Amino acid sequence: MESSILSLLPPILALVMVILTRRVLLSLGVGAIVGAMMLNDFNPLTAAANIYAIVMGIIFDFEAEATFGAVTQAIVANRFAINTWEFFIIIFLLLLGMMAALITRSGGSRAFGEWAMTKVKTRVGAQLLTVVLGVIIFIDDYFNSLTVGNVSRPLTDRHRISRAKLAYLVDSTSAPMCVISPISSWGAYIIAIIAGIFATHSVTQYEALQAFMLMVPMNIYALVAVGLVLAVAWFNLDFGAMKAHEKRAQETGELFNAKLGAIPGAQEDIKASDSGKVGDLVWPIVALIVGTVFFMIMTGIQGTEGDVTILTIFENTDVAAALVYGGLFGLAVALVLNVLKPKAGTKLGTALGIGMKSMLPAIYILFFAWTLISIISDLGTGTYLASLVDNSNLHPMFLPVILFVIAGLAAFSTGTSWGTFGLLLPIAGEMAAVIDINMILPMMAAVLAGSIFGDHCSPISDTTILSSTGAGSHHIDHVVTQLPYALVAAGITMISYLVLGATSSVVLSLLVAFVLLAGTVMVLKRMTAAKA
Repeated sequence: MESSILSLLPPILALVMVILTRRVLLSLGVGAIVGAMMLNDFNPLTAAANIYAIVMGIIFDFEAEATFGAVTQAIVANRFAINTWEFFIIIFLLLLGMMAALITRSGGSRAFGEWAMTKVKTRVGAQLLTVVLGVIIFIDDYFNSLTVGNVSRPLTDRHRISRAKLAYLVDSTSAPMCVISPISSWGAYIIAIIAGIFATHSVTQYEALQAFMLMVPMNIYALVAVGLVLAVAWFNLDFGAMKAHEKRAQETGELFNAKLGAIPGAQEDIKASDSGKVGDLVWPIVALIVGTVFFMIMTGIQGTEGDVTILTIFENTDVAAALVYGGLFGLAVALVLNVLKPKAGTKLGTALGIGMKSMLPAIYILFFAWTLISIISDLGTGTYLASLVDNSNLHPMFLPVILFVIAGLAAFSTGTSWGTFGLLLPIAGEMAAVIDINMILPMMAAVLAGSIFGDHCSPISDTTILSSTGAGSHHIDHVVTQLPYALVAAGITMISYLVLGATSSVVLSLLVAFVLLAGTVMVLKRMTAAKA
């Protein structure tokens, strides 16, 4: 069953269950159990031991294949190391929850909302401000998703913009901007892969950075997604499930479906100070941003061997550690502002506890998603999808669109854009070297574009989960409402890649893409106006 079409069953089952049951943890859990059973010849005991080893390996440095007994003995004997990436992401979420709680307690969120209402007086303005923040904070997708969501939420709440809409605005600017920016954790990672591919195939006409920049206009999905989210914000193009969320928010003031239970980041139990100021929100966020960027640079310098450049810094930076250090800095500033605040409502310790508790739903989802991702990796889902590309004998003009679709399926199934980059970019380079080396940049750009598309559709994507968290949206609502927009952008992209493959003209393919986008926006405007 490994590396076969059956390896697609667990992720597809999880998505179908998410849509049908609207219960994310149950759906991800069922997908993980089915995948573990497939890996272990449908033996429930070994499947359970496999899941146990994977869950322990999320925090501790164990191999997923370790047996139940081996893992247990290692824990008892205290023979383990912390798996820093996942551990630091969880710590950062808890720090962010505490910082947000202190900002609420100080009255900063309320003061910022009241101030912003005097400056940004329309729903369109509030949405556009969110998009602009998403565009300019492109250093890292995790950082973007959580920061932009938390900064924008007080303003969008005041304008009765649904949390699902906010999550879409955040998610559809974070990854698309990171993937086209060379000065980002994403850009550095991709450039490093490109350099290895060029060295392998003796490609000398481009430097890796030059190739990355030339691929930016070929990354059609990222550009169309940003263009579409701008149009959605400007023209209020709400369709599909998003329309129901926006209608409920505007008519009743209910920003999310309360029937689905608590949402990540909820702070309703905290009583805010009456003496809150805008600075009570701004300064902790500034400290978070400055601290994170500073430590990204510092860890990048420390991790670089040889010449230190801006690209090597971002290639070798420790994003997870920088987020924790930046989070501690932001929390410290928020704590000082709260200590100086006279007669703030909720007790300080109680507010910190509420802040940590508010992040538990997101942490639970991440744990389940990471477990499913590990099982999918062992099943060889990505390898199977990559083999479809490698074994294809299609005309070269179809290769960009085929790579886009396969990369989308791989990122959707595995929940990781970065994993898809690492898997399919070398395959795209190999195919171009054999078929037509002049197609290497369009083919690799199509892999990048498809990876972002799949990431936008996947309920197990880290970025999708953290966009829900930053926006304070139920994860299921974000997945279901964003999917139609992602499919629209993907449809435009596929047609444009057919043009690129047939003509080799980047300008013509971009022209087709934005003509189609403009036409789609006009159609959606008429549809939404007719149903209003």
